[in-house]
Amino acid sequence: MALRPEVNQVLARGRPDSSMDLLSQIFAQPLDPDYVRRDGRPPSPRRAAVVIFCCLLLSGLMIGVSIAQNARSAPLMEQERSQLRERIFAQQELIAEQNARVTALDAEVEQARAEVLSGDSRSAELEAELERLGLAAQTVAVRGPGLVITVDDGPQGADGKANQVLDSDLQQMANGLWAAGAEAIAINGHRLGPGTAIRIAGDAITVDYRSLSRPYRMEAIGDPDTLRSGWEQGAGAELWNHLRDDYGLRYEMADSAELELPAGRQQQLHAAEVGE
Repeated sequence: MALRPEVNQVLARGRPDSSMDLLSQIFAQPLDPDYVRRDGRPPSPRRAAVVIFCCLLLSGLMIGVSIAQNARSAPLMEQERSQLRERIFAQQELIAEQNARVTALDAEVEQARAEVLSGDSRSAELEAELERLGLAAQTVAVRGPGLVITVDDGPQGADGKANQVLDSDLQQMANGLWAAGAEAIAINGHRLGPGTAIRIAGDAITVDYRSLSRPYRMEAIGDPDTLRSGWEQGAGAELWNHLRDDYGLRYEMADSAELELPAGRQQQLHAAEVGE
């Protein structure tokens, strides 16, 4: 193999012990020339020790200040979290009290309406019409046979996270039951109406901003055979079969001879027109 001429010259001048020159130079002159003093002598060991001590002292001071700040801020952060939890619990209790108050007022209104609309045929017709509209708006408590579907989160996946039921999964289930002919639906005792919102907030699924706890129990009133047949032929069953088989989500269905669903919340009226 041919080498360049300059490489041949270097090899010709080389000595067997030439590789030791670098180590000898390092032991003879341990400091870089840029670090020597102006008089040509290296800095004294005492001065170097002072510089190192100052650097260590400064580093320790910075670490100490950081630790002290963290120690002071930790109780404050814990106090803020505690206050936030208390506010959340207080608001939840307030919402529960207001819902109970609304339910009581609805019962009083229902009783007063029944007393007013009793006595003649016209009142009976109005009462029947209000009953029909209440059933359509899901604002009247109902009772009857139906179907119960219970679902829950699956086991942990490869990433260590549980395969969770999402709000969209429950939305698809409710839509599938409506399409199958359900007359009324409730999730964990919360009645679903035309304006009901099923959403997720953090790790919790909410129905009209009321949190649900696992497992999720969806009850649908209607003929059990008709509901089951319509459900199994719809997109909701296809989705949940996939979630059960591929992600291990719990998914159980059972008939019920009698279900009792509470009245749903009345939605605020924004606009109305008289029908022809």
